[in-house]
Amino acid sequence: MSKTKAIFFKFALAATLLLTAPALFAQQTKQPNIIFILVDDLGYGDLGAFFQNQRKQNGDKSEPWLLTPQLDQMAYQGAMLTEHYCAAPVCAPSRASLLTGLSQGHANVRDNQFDKALEDNYTLGNVMQLSGYSTAAIGKWGLQGKSKAPNWPAHPLKRGFDYYYGYIAHGDGHEHYPKEGLYRKPKKVWENYSEVSDQLDKCYTGDLFTAVAKKYIIDHQKGKESKKPFFMYLAYDTPHAVLELPTQKYPEGGGLNGGLQWLGKSGHMINTASGDIDSYVYPEYKNATYDHDKNPATAEIAWPDTYKRYASVTHRIDDQVGDLLQLLKDLKIDQNTLVVFSSDNGPSQESYLPKEYVSYEADFFNNFGPFDGIKRDCYDGGLRTATIARWPGTIPPGTIVTSPSISYDWLPTFVNAAGSAAPVRCDGVSLLPALTGKGKQEKSLVYAEYFFPGKSPDYPEFAPEHRAKRRQQMQMIRMGDTVAVRYDIQSFQDDFEIYHIKTDPQQAKNIAAASIALQAALKERVLQIRMADSTAPRPYDHQLIPAASPRMKLRKGMAVTGYKCQTPWIPHTEGLKPVYRGMAAAFDLSKVGQPLAKFHGFIYVEKAGAYTFSLASGNKSFFKVHDIKAIDADYGTPSLSEKTVTLQLAKGYHPFELYSLAAKSGAAKDIKLQWSFNGGAFSPVASHVYIN
Repeated sequence: MSKTKAIFFKFALAATLLLTAPALFAQQTKQPNIIFILVDDLGYGDLGAFFQNQRKQNGDKSEPWLLTPQLDQMAYQGAMLTEHYCAAPVCAPSRASLLTGLSQGHANVRDNQFDKALEDNYTLGNVMQLSGYSTAAIGKWGLQGKSKAPNWPAHPLKRGFDYYYGYIAHGDGHEHYPKEGLYRKPKKVWENYSEVSDQLDKCYTGDLFTAVAKKYIIDHQKGKESKKPFFMYLAYDTPHAVLELPTQKYPEGGGLNGGLQWLGKSGHMINTASGDIDSYVYPEYKNATYDHDKNPATAEIAWPDTYKRYASVTHRIDDQVGDLLQLLKDLKIDQNTLVVFSSDNGPSQESYLPKEYVSYEADFFNNFGPFDGIKRDCYDGGLRTATIARWPGTIPPGTIVTSPSISYDWLPTFVNAAGSAAPVRCDGVSLLPALTGKGKQEKSLVYAEYFFPGKSPDYPEFAPEHRAKRRQQMQMIRMGDTVAVRYDIQSFQDDFEIYHIKTDPQQAKNIAAASIALQAALKERVLQIRMADSTAPRPYDHQLIPAASPRMKLRKGMAVTGYKCQTPWIPHTEGLKPVYRGMAAAFDLSKVGQPLAKFHGFIYVEKAGAYTFSLASGNKSFFKVHDIKAIDADYGTPSLSEKTVTLQLAKGYHPFELYSLAAKSGAAKDIKLQWSFNGGAFSPVASHVYIN
């Protein structure tokens, strides 16, 4: 997006922000700062408050435990989201969904497409920019696209961030000493468009990114932008990949005058860039022993060094987060700062250490918690993440959110916190009602699809049916307290395994045989919420999309609703107050009299087959069929050029929504929606629409 266009959008949004704000925050006058902390490959079971503290309380020395005291305190001070999922069980697609607010049924980065360019559309960065925020991305990116450095098409500065510092390339995030390249060769660290790794002697990336984050916050509060709130996407590259240790003990104190500090001297950029690299094991683990043979009568043995390393790395993350939270208190901004902590996917069994080290296995600490599955699995162990949200004075301490949610809900949540509504293209919903206890929480769409060759681990902790299970094409959808999973999918007809996740978190009791009607509903639903992507083919891509079954008798025509709205994007309309309601026989904007018009009803399909839709409009527009984001003409400058999409539709009634956003009230422009059947001539869709 051009700088001129961004300035125009910011002005338009500032003038009318509250017109699109959901009722919960309609009276909010001060936008909060927001920090989203994403760690890499941290399992649900790694955090004390979620799982490890229970292991400690059990006192079974054959089951070693981890300690995360500061994250536990953060959890008790805010909300624990115990039923929160990531969008995909591996980093690139998971991060793409998080940043765009799209499920893996709509995101342009899927499967194992590392370093693919994040699409040029609304992202967490630019929606917060356009909401009046200063934006920063720090840490791991991996979504830049293919081009010669630093001119990547999807550099963070081209996807809505004002400032960037970190690893651009996915593979660089496997090494945590960028200059020395201790185990994985030297790597490149970028500050905006400049490569800066030559300055980073002995800089452990977890410490480095924390120091940079603290410096950014301090500079922001002291600088010209201090009257604006800030949004920070802080993406650590730990505990992922090589289990390297920091150089030394975490600096005393924390916050403004303690903890990690940015020194800014080449060769000594941060205050832990001294001592011996890859050396510091936390004292809690240095001499740790365990009952390796589950026999109390025999002597315990020392933890293998590999696990001491993992425990130290996670403890370091705990210190780093605590340091940041202390800084917010020292700057007296913690009451107006929402901080979210989460992980990109489930735990891995990777350590990337030399052969003399014991290989890392996720069942030493049971990083997957009470679930089965790890990274690259679509069981809950691969997708469920230990997630915490802290916002003193707004999120009550001790809040436990047990309603299902997923990572692409955060974009709508943050836009909601800023006082607005998210772009209609988003698959997520705002979680503020669940977090604050105010308002009605919308249901999240919890959905994932993923392909990976190979098998799940053969861990004895897993149910026998899940051990060494062939992965290949996988799919997961959660509906209420039911989770449905498919592995090694060969065709649309393959049955889901179905589990009641509240009573069976391990997913050990498949209730599919007693759920015939639900099985059929699940197979239909997963076709009504996604778009095929030729770069990530699925066995069900060309299946006919099932029609709906309207509850009432239908009549010709469609409903049209008008809203006051001058946000840069077409917003979700839930929570917005309609100004105009009417019926229409055609996509006619002249009577609506409002900038935002929503046409909705059912399209009747007389014959099953391939239908190509064509949309042309002088306004911003957006077209949905079921929950499929079929045509997106919302981002950027409106164009009269046609956009098309082909959908395989079953015979029957298919719900649709068509949005049009004009530059101002009364600025009606033509909107033309046509379709063709199996490559035939185009005709108007409006003559085939019905309403209750």
